[in-house]
Amino acid sequence: MTLDQNTRNAIIDLMKREVVPAVGCTEPAAVSLCIAKATELLGALPDSISVRLSTNILKNAMGVGIPGTGMIGLPIAIALGAIIGKSEYGLEVLRDVTPEAVERGKEYIATHNIDIKLFENAPSNLHIDVEVAHDTDRVRATISREHTNFIYIEKNRSVILDEDLSSASPDTQTPAEENKDVQLNLRMVWDFATGSPIEELDFILQARDLNKAAAEVALAQEYGHSLGSTMRIKGGALFGDTPLAHIISWTSAACDARMGGAPIPVMSNSGSGNQGICATMPVVSYAEDIHASDEQLIRALILSHLTSIYIKQSLGRLSALCGCVVASTGASSALVYLMGGEYEQMVAAVKNMVANLTGMICDGAKPSCAMKISSGASTATMSAMMAMEGHCVSSAEGIIDEDVDRTIRNLTSIGRDAMIATDLYVLDIMTCK
Repeated sequence: MTLDQNTRNAIIDLMKREVVPAVGCTEPAAVSLCIAKATELLGALPDSISVRLSTNILKNAMGVGIPGTGMIGLPIAIALGAIIGKSEYGLEVLRDVTPEAVERGKEYIATHNIDIKLFENAPSNLHIDVEVAHDTDRVRATISREHTNFIYIEKNRSVILDEDLSSASPDTQTPAEENKDVQLNLRMVWDFATGSPIEELDFILQARDLNKAAAEVALAQEYGHSLGSTMRIKGGALFGDTPLAHIISWTSAACDARMGGAPIPVMSNSGSGNQGICATMPVVSYAEDIHASDEQLIRALILSHLTSIYIKQSLGRLSALCGCVVASTGASSALVYLMGGEYEQMVAAVKNMVANLTGMICDGAKPSCAMKISSGASTATMSAMMAMEGHCVSSAEGIIDEDVDRTIRNLTSIGRDAMIATDLYVLDIMTCK
């Protein structure tokens, strides 16, 4: 099916909003962004900062490295958001961090009142409510639904911004519904990626450039659990010098750098840097191994990232489901394309992925995410290979439906609705250790 120009333009606009650079984990970055905006309006360094966070924001920000600090977690992200954060940078809010700023941040944590609480029954899985104070001045700022989406700003009880989200039920409104984005299906994704003029798609190469650069940093230095470099140096005895070994090494290395706090940007997908990495690096690695053309790489990356965006349209920004399930499904679709497959093989790969990885929990952003991403990347490769050999999990098995779009809805309804109790239980375990 040939998509008309208006539809293609709408999809390109969607991708350019959802595939953007981010420095560090997007959840603490969003908290820093909210703090930075409030501090700018306050006009002074806050004497106190109060932060209320939804379950998924708190879970994802507790144990992850903050870029350029050598520290983990929310206190330093909050302090630096107030000290050097610039809201105009968006999710790169802390890109100006320096060793001097880190020392000031440590001092701020020790001498100022930072109060962090769970926002029970928050109106969204992604919700950040901040209040900063200096002398008699108060500023409140709220981000909700998306990592850079301010919905409320108030200074000294004077309301500056107030977007009414009361009509939306908690945790069900998706990015596509909020922005009236084009509603995708898997056939549209394939037709757009494989049939659009190549000059409309080459913007996606920035994902390769940023995420490969992040991987190279981790392969040259120690970040996180160094899974990428371990695979590169020690993995040959078990995995050999193979495309699969290269995929795992490159993909996990980029995650090592990001989760370990490397002060470098990665290209995110649907608000997640790890999803951006997982949608990018298996594709880039395999394309290099088979000497794919630039056009093949561009179309494959578009296919991977847009498949991930499509799945997130019904899953929502944050959930109990690990994001690598989503992004590695996109990567598997792209690997099918690079292996010479057609839409039917892509459908098979997606079903194979849903049959395998559904249910992988998200227990926060942290260095060990590199291990989950490597599981997703290796499963993506296996699922694509099965599809290319004519093997597809059938509708008689588990949650797989004959219709691939319904299969995806089965996956996302489990992650969005059925695993709510799992999410709360995971956070309880994390906060009570």
